[in-house]
Amino acid sequence: MDEPAKRAMTRRPPISPVVAALLLLGGIGAFGLACDSAIGPRGGTGGDSAQGSAGSGPSGSAGAGPAGSSAGGTTGSGGTIGTGGSGTTGRGGNTASGTGGTAGGATGVAGRGGTTGTAGATGTAGATGGAGATGGAGATGGAGATGGAGTAGAGGASSGTDVCARWKADRADLSEGTWTGSVTSCTAGDVGATARANALRLVNLYRWLAGLPAVTTDPTHDAQDQACALMMRANNMISHMPPTTWTCYTADGATGASNSNVSSGPAVSSVDLYMIDPGNATTIGHRRWVLSNSLGPIGIGGTDKASCMWTLSGTGKAGKPWMAWPAAGIIPLQAISQARGNTVDSTGWTVMSDSINLANAQVAVTVDGVAQPVTVTQLDANYGSRYAIRFNPMGWTTQAGKTYAVAVTNIPTAINYTVQIVDCP
Repeated sequence: MDEPAKRAMTRRPPISPVVAALLLLGGIGAFGLACDSAIGPRGGTGGDSAQGSAGSGPSGSAGAGPAGSSAGGTTGSGGTIGTGGSGTTGRGGNTASGTGGTAGGATGVAGRGGTTGTAGATGTAGATGGAGATGGAGATGGAGATGGAGTAGAGGASSGTDVCARWKADRADLSEGTWTGSVTSCTAGDVGATARANALRLVNLYRWLAGLPAVTTDPTHDAQDQACALMMRANNMISHMPPTTWTCYTADGATGASNSNVSSGPAVSSVDLYMIDPGNATTIGHRRWVLSNSLGPIGIGGTDKASCMWTLSGTGKAGKPWMAWPAAGIIPLQAISQARGNTVDSTGWTVMSDSINLANAQVAVTVDGVAQPVTVTQLDANYGSRYAIRFNPMGWTTQAGKTYAVAVTNIPTAINYTVQIVDCP
C-alpha cells in the first residue's frame, strides 16, 4: 500500500468512554542509525574505568604493613584484608594511598561495573596495591553489588523484585489530569504537567523493559498534539489527515495528527493501549513506534476523550539491532495484559528490526524444552521499524513463572532470546 493510502483519513464511530479506538500512523524515512554500544542488553552501563586509574598513588609504595614489608609490597598479606598499619584510606583502588591498606578496598567507590578496580594492579605497593581484593575485578568494592547492570541504567534491573518495584513505582500515579480546553470555544487548553509526566513515564517504563533509552517531550510537539487532541474531541472521530472543514481545525493540530499515534482515549491510559495495539493486525504500529530506535523527543496532548502522541521524525539513535515485545529479560505479566481485556497473546508477540530482513522468518517458542506452537505473520514495513513480524500463541497463554525461549531463524542473522514472566500484582 502506498504512503498516501496508509495515511488516508479513517472515520471512526463515536468515541466510547469505555473502549478507546486507535489510529495508526505509517511509514518512516531513512534509517542507518548509529549503534550506541554503551547500552547493554538491559541498558546498564559498564564499569567506569576512569575511577580506578589512579592506583599508582605515591603513598602506596612503602607497603609498611607487617605483612607487606618488602619494598615492592608484593606479599602484602594477599591484600585481602590489608593489615598494614599505616594506610587507612585504601579506597578500592581509587587512589591506592594506603601503604598497607587497613580498609582493604572496603569502600570501593569505583565498583560500578566491577571493572573499575584495575588501579590496584598498578599501585607501587605491590599487585594488591592497598586495594586488596578489589584490584582488577573490584569484587569487594562497596558498590560492587550493583556492578554490571548499573542501577540507573535503562532496563538495568537484575531480578523479578527489581522489575516489579519499578513497574509499581512508575504506575503509582496514572491520573489523567483535568482538561482545561473547550470544544465550544475551540480552545485547546492543556491536560496539565502531571498528566503529561504520567504518560511520559509509562512510555519510558516500557522502553526500559525493552532495554531502550528514555525519551523526553518537546514543548512544540506538546502544543501541536494538544491542538490535535482538541480536533479529535470536537469532531468525535480520529484521523491522521483531518480536513480543513473539521470543527476547531488548525494547521498545528493537523501537523500533530499527521505525526502522531492518535487515540480516542485519554493520554495516560492510551500508552498501555498502544503497547497491546488491538485492531492493527497488519502493522502493530503503535507498539513499534513506542519501541523505535528513532523515537524522541515526543509530544503528548490530550482531552478527556481523545489524545495524540507525537512519534515521527524522531532524532533518537538507540541503535539496537532488533527489538521484541515482550522483550528479552524479565517482564511483568501485567505489561502484556493491560488494555481492557486485550492481551499481547491476542494481538501478537512482535520482533522488529531496522537492519535484519525478517521476510522469511521462522519462529520457535519453547518452555522447558517443550515446543509452544505459534503462527507467524509478516507486518507492513516502516511503522517504527523497517522490518517486523508478529507471532501469536496457538493453544497456550503466557503465564507468570514461565520462561519462554524464542528462536527466530531463516533470516540473515538469527535472533535468540528468553522472556521470563513475573507477576507484579
